[in-house]
Amino acid sequence: MFPWAITSFSLLSGISFLFYGVLCLTSQKMVKEFERYRLSNYRRMVGFLELGGGLGQLIGLYHPPLAMLSSGGLALLMLCGIWARWRIRDAWYLCLPALILFGINAALFLISIQ
Repeated sequence: MFPWAITSFSLLSGISFLFYGVLCLTSQKMVKEFERYRLSNYRRMVGFLELGGGLGQLIGLYHPPLAMLSSGGLALLMLCGIWARWRIRDAWYLCLPALILFGINAALFLISIQ
């Protein structure tokens, strides 16, 4: 993969997770979403994991071991998000953001371990 693509996907992932992490911690809509997922007790933890992972992706542009850790953790977090939506029988298109972010972070992780 081209270095510019890795940088672009890392930036996309990092900024997305910073955004979603802040929403997760501050948005009343996210409170309701986590209630709907039946995961209310985990909303703050998920928010902090998203913030940490997003920050790790951005710092990982300059410190590759952190990029590997962040992308692997975020891929796992998105896999859990896909499972949570599948468990409550959400429509497939509602899973697309998690699926896309899972794919991006799984690819970044696999590239980083080479």
